[in-house]
Amino acid sequence: MFIGGLGGFLRNFETAMTDTKISKPIELEVHGMTCTNCALSVRKYLEKQNLKNVSVNFASGEVNFEAEAPVIIQDITKGIEQLGYQVVKIQGAEQVISATGFLNTLKGKLIFCSVFTLPLLIHMFVNWPLLHHPVFQLFISLPVYFVGLYFFGRSAVQSIKNGLPNMDVLIATGAGAALIYSVWGTWMFWGTHQVHDYLFFETGATIITLVLLGNWIEHVAVQKTTTAIADLKAILPTHATRISKDENSFEVSAEILTDQIKKGDILFVRSGENIPADGIIINGKGLFDEAAITGESLPLNKTKGDNIISGTLLIDGALRFEATADGQHSTLAHIIQLVKNAQAHKPQIQKIGDKVSAVFVQVVISIALITFFVTWLALNLPFQVAMMRAIAVLVISCPCAMGLATPTAIMVGLGRGAKSGLLVKGGDTIEELAKAQTIVFDKTGTLTTGEFTVAEIKEINNTPLEEIKNLLYNLEQHSSHPIAKSIVRHKEWLSTAINFTQITEEKGLGLSATDEQGNTYRAGSLAYTQKYFTDDSYDLYVVKNETPLACLRISDELKPGAKEAIAYFTKLGITPVILSGDKQAKVKSVAHELKITDYHAGVLPEQKNVLINQYKQKGKTIMVGDGINDAIALTTAHIGISLSGATAIAQQSAQVIIKGENLLTLVHTHRLSVLTYQTIKQNLFWALAYNVVAIPVAAAGYLSPMVGALSMAFSDVVVIGNSLRLRFRKL
Repeated sequence: MFIGGLGGFLRNFETAMTDTKISKPIELEVHGMTCTNCALSVRKYLEKQNLKNVSVNFASGEVNFEAEAPVIIQDITKGIEQLGYQVVKIQGAEQVISATGFLNTLKGKLIFCSVFTLPLLIHMFVNWPLLHHPVFQLFISLPVYFVGLYFFGRSAVQSIKNGLPNMDVLIATGAGAALIYSVWGTWMFWGTHQVHDYLFFETGATIITLVLLGNWIEHVAVQKTTTAIADLKAILPTHATRISKDENSFEVSAEILTDQIKKGDILFVRSGENIPADGIIINGKGLFDEAAITGESLPLNKTKGDNIISGTLLIDGALRFEATADGQHSTLAHIIQLVKNAQAHKPQIQKIGDKVSAVFVQVVISIALITFFVTWLALNLPFQVAMMRAIAVLVISCPCAMGLATPTAIMVGLGRGAKSGLLVKGGDTIEELAKAQTIVFDKTGTLTTGEFTVAEIKEINNTPLEEIKNLLYNLEQHSSHPIAKSIVRHKEWLSTAINFTQITEEKGLGLSATDEQGNTYRAGSLAYTQKYFTDDSYDLYVVKNETPLACLRISDELKPGAKEAIAYFTKLGITPVILSGDKQAKVKSVAHELKITDYHAGVLPEQKNVLINQYKQKGKTIMVGDGINDAIALTTAHIGISLSGATAIAQQSAQVIIKGENLLTLVHTHRLSVLTYQTIKQNLFWALAYNVVAIPVAAAGYLSPMVGALSMAFSDVVVIGNSLRLRFRKL
């Protein structure tokens, strides 16, 4: 009666929801998955329901899938819960889930079981007759067993049905064996002193309670590894102010949910508010903090016509803007989705843990059986001793640590990257970045800003430098050539205005002019001034009244951090290469300035592809580019990296997108990948070493089942704690 009543009590707390047919992408939050096999069980079930693009991350509890035809979400979630897990949230369906009830939460189960387990533990230290009475121990342990076997047992049975036994099989078997043996001993030896030799009610109850404790600690710790996505979501406001007109054409404002924003809506924001959607300013101006999205550390002034990004902060000002995307398709939403997708991609190294986890439970059960029979039959030790050793083997074994080793490190690493303006499209990219041997750069727009700067001015015929600069400034302000624009940026060059009566520009060559005094001037390429110059190593030549005045060497302006980034990769033995469609002289100049010895100039897009393939044969190759002409190379390379200012096709072709223009971010990207990969290897080593050492120790009888259960929980915490260190390690 008690068990039946408690079963009904638990069922009353099952998730309540209404039938809803859906056929769009759905994301569920599922609690109770503790290892790789748990995730495999859920994925296998969903695929049997003909759902597509199924992705299950047991560490974060996220389950994603798509349905080609409408399905009833209640049926899907009910099936997942029959596997032994709990659906606590649905995103993508207009659905409200109520998961009320104390025992519906992991923390609630832990507290409930702890209350009943404590008297069973006290009896080992306190000589109260009631605490030692077999019937009292049986009835006080039954609530713990029922909750534990209900929680672990359902999952264990379903995992066996699916052919993928999970860790819950070990827990349920160990705790169940202790209960059955204790009940049998109580029945067989009731009324005799021997009955106390068969009472292990506290062993099974303590195993269940300690494993619940470990799961709860693990759940709390894993939540800390996924804070990056929560932090990104937090910077997007939940509400926005929409401006519209009433029937009399008067403007009215209304507060709406951010999810309700549609493209074309006019929205209003004021100082101190975060931008609710991507848009274009149509009225007003403001000072923006974009650090959370672009990584730009300095605030930016923006006014009418400028683009603004969802999630950025309006530090000062007030403005109206037109939404260029709805709330669910904003830049911030795209970033969050990229991070989630990346966390779902497995690095090659994770396959080690997956392969071990796939056979782990079967191997452990075999070892437990061997331990039992060797101890009892070969060593002639008491049955109770053999059983306790076998149970200890079951509960000390931990496939969870191996399953958590990679995803927790990936979540922390990618999360930290996302918060600092680094987007990685796949967790497997982390491993390839860490193993890179060659990094290939496009030049213009990647290593350089695409803007020109005057690198050298050579005076001829003793012409004063100040006179040359003043003349150049006066001449070039009448030209739209990029070199002319670079000269006009130097306003300090202007000392005296020159009034020209005639100016003629020949596109791509240069310009000529005549001033009020009749002086004639000519400035341009060698082809435009070859009558006066023979040295072809310069880019701009200046002539006055048929007399050569100066030669100028123009160079691309290096991006901030370019020299430091190249030095970093060179020091690590990663070969930097320039692959550019620009002229030989320009590429050579940039390569020389950056101390790069391997460079290629005048390369067409299809030729870049050929060269990238050649470098790939030598080892893992990174391609860093920003333009349409880099798209093929970005796709061909092992890892393609594009910058935030890159063309859309370049960003789509790359596996990594870096926000901001400072190339030191490249260093941080590589450093983060190395640290993440190191963390994964450390986690896997600990998980494997723990089981290799712990299982034989338990089999030899040096650990009790209760200590084994506590040790198992501790192993998970160590792995998660090591992953969390990534949040604080210096890049």
